[in-house]
Amino acid sequence: MTGTTIRKTLKPEEPTPNWMDYAAAQTDFSWETARAELEGLPDGGLNIAWEAVDRQVQAGRGDTVALIWLGKNGERQEFSYAELARLSNRFANLLERSGIGKGDRVCALIGRVPELYVSVLGTLKAGAVFCPLFSAFGPEPVRIRLAKSRARILVTTASLYERKVRTTRADLPDLQQVLLVDGDGDEPDVGSFHARLMAESDHRPPPRTQPGDMALLHFTSGTTGTPKGAIHVHDAVAAHRLTGRWVLDLRPGDIYWCTADPGWVTGVSYGIIAPLANGVTLVVDEAEFDVRRWYAILEKERVNIWYTAPTAIRMLMKAGTEAARGHDLSALRFAASVGEPLNPEGVLWGQHVLDQPFHDTWWQTETGAIMIANYRGQEIRPGSMGRPLPGIEAAIVRRRSDGDVDRLAPGEEGELALRAGWPSMFRGYLNDEDLYQHCFADGWYLSGDLARQDPDGYFWFVGRADDVIKTSGHLIGPFEVESALLAHPAVAEAGMIGKPDPFAGEIVKAFVALKPGHEPSDALRKELLGFARTRLGPAVAPRELEFVADLPKTRSGKIMRRLLRARELGLPTGDLSVLEGGDSEPKPD
Repeated sequence: MTGTTIRKTLKPEEPTPNWMDYAAAQTDFSWETARAELEGLPDGGLNIAWEAVDRQVQAGRGDTVALIWLGKNGERQEFSYAELARLSNRFANLLERSGIGKGDRVCALIGRVPELYVSVLGTLKAGAVFCPLFSAFGPEPVRIRLAKSRARILVTTASLYERKVRTTRADLPDLQQVLLVDGDGDEPDVGSFHARLMAESDHRPPPRTQPGDMALLHFTSGTTGTPKGAIHVHDAVAAHRLTGRWVLDLRPGDIYWCTADPGWVTGVSYGIIAPLANGVTLVVDEAEFDVRRWYAILEKERVNIWYTAPTAIRMLMKAGTEAARGHDLSALRFAASVGEPLNPEGVLWGQHVLDQPFHDTWWQTETGAIMIANYRGQEIRPGSMGRPLPGIEAAIVRRRSDGDVDRLAPGEEGELALRAGWPSMFRGYLNDEDLYQHCFADGWYLSGDLARQDPDGYFWFVGRADDVIKTSGHLIGPFEVESALLAHPAVAEAGMIGKPDPFAGEIVKAFVALKPGHEPSDALRKELLGFARTRLGPAVAPRELEFVADLPKTRSGKIMRRLLRARELGLPTGDLSVLEGGDSEPKPD
């Protein structure tokens, strides 16, 4: 499959790609040129929300539909750019009246509803920092992120507040107010989002933010410790806007649909900022995945650009070609994939069924925007991550013991690295400068992803260099899952791995050693899985659990998840010299 090349032929009715000459762009491009294309604030400075909505109003596109919202029960609402500008002004005024200002954190624990988009834009206009939370998280992951962010305002629903926040309020002394989008609360600091919003003016002076001011806080999981808060600044909008135009081929008048959950970085960077900054109409579907509903949306809304995840693509493939037949998908001009590597079959299936191949893209929470991609104006090599954006220098490297790196030749496997300095690069981990600095060596950002580069400059994903699991496009670190299981009185030790799954990419499997007095049983297995699901939420909790007598550990006491995974999948175990006691595998019960 990796030898297949898809060469493009434009249909007569299709517009020319926004850019086609890759070599020329690599030579002529500069980030300063990209920044110069931004509107900027009237009195100087830069603000993401201003670039997303207010510049469109000033350009005469105030009446253009910015957002088409499709409710899960059949509702349909349209919001113009002018309306989004006014509503976000109201929210910014609400925050200011609440004492929220520059640097303060505002979190949102909601799904794809209009209030989310108003909250994001209004928070940024107020100079505050927006932090999205995944609504499928359980109470403990939500509490950890609210506490670490020191959130002062939370926007959520009555149900999510009751189930996932209310019982932990005592552990969140910084949380000043909770705004419910679907009602009012029965506590003094829990009120109605809409009542508060409508009490404010829809006029507001331009923001006073600078390119280097903190704008977004995205939590991502690692192999050890609690989730890391990746800090992004207003300067990131230069990369959001450019990659939206060059990678996704967005242009004013397009109908664009990004299916990503707003609790993750894709749902903000490419579900909100990039499309609005390019003046398109954004389709937002509140409902979860449904094959018939998705094809109907593509057809009825005349979607031009579609950005989705490999998990969804695989589920569409499972439904078969019959599900797509009878739907007019002729408006679709470009389809792209995000979240995890897309197998070659998925790329080719898109070409066969949708008449558009899926274009894989690679980036991370830390990069803030797409770094490597397959482009509309260039050929595709199915299974490849693609080639770096102009302005992005990528390489395959190997870390040296002295802290520097060696750059590897084409064909060699190593760690994917990016030369530091692009606008959307994260500017730190919240309250953890040492960890941030550890991500860099010799002027390179080290991604933690293993890859190789072919002689033509295309990159190919190999795997993760650490134990982070990527399931359905979500990154899950072992620490949170293992900690949740360890809270159960029967559990002595816990380790987790990612186990390949045909639809999710990977699922979480846990290995558990029990305390004396507890015996393995099917009933206890179900109890532990339910216990983890209640604390963590279904997206994070393990799907499988196996009892073991003990877990393999290094001589320093660290769980060897690599060995757990190797034994589970029948892979070579590698070097076992660091194994505690010289054992080679977990002992099953």
